[in-house]
Amino acid sequence: MTDNENRANDEAADPVVGLLLAAGGGRRLGGRPKALLEHRGQPLVEHAVAALRAAGCARVHVVLGARADDVRARAALDGCVLVDNPEWEQGMGSSLRAGLASLAGTGSGTRAGTGSGTGAGAALVSLVDQPGIGAPAMARVRSGYRDERSLVSAAYAGVRGHPVLLGAAHWAGVAATATGDRGARAYLREHEAEIALVECGDVARPYDIDTEADLVHLEP
Repeated sequence: MTDNENRANDEAADPVVGLLLAAGGGRRLGGRPKALLEHRGQPLVEHAVAALRAAGCARVHVVLGARADDVRARAALDGCVLVDNPEWEQGMGSSLRAGLASLAGTGSGTRAGTGSGTGAGAALVSLVDQPGIGAPAMARVRSGYRDERSLVSAAYAGVRGHPVLLGAAHWAGVAATATGDRGARAYLREHEAEIALVECGDVARPYDIDTEADLVHLEP
């Protein structure tokens, strides 16, 4: 079997790629990058990658920004595609655009491996600063994938949250509207009727680590 045939088989078996947004600089945390905050003995970025893999995403792209070189040096991210977002200070929208570009093969910031021609049918988008959302919730949302037109979102008491599964047919539209810290919100609002909501409130807690007060959620 040729390399191209092996690659095609891998893509067919693994249509959903994990996309972890981990570029935040922690402005309200004294400038500590969120990716390197410790939770259960490891950096948050490692914790989040492990959760995506446990949820069934064999392929994971990680978008880095603040102190990216330090994150590479201190976090074990073997096997991940690392995507540089030099515009990370512009907000989460820029990281989402960079990540989707890496999956579509149009990005220029990949360091390990390549996003070119991933053949992915969807991206399972997760945020590094939500350690209360683990593999069970991610797996539930991932299981909603049907084809490249899929739009699936976790819900907490009926309110949409993360993770979000974005079928490849939606990537261009999401990227076109992802500005500031809105991420995919504008696009999802416009396509509300197409979103399959998956209740995850029984298996996850959707808090964010944004301020010093939120650090209470991190465990030693």
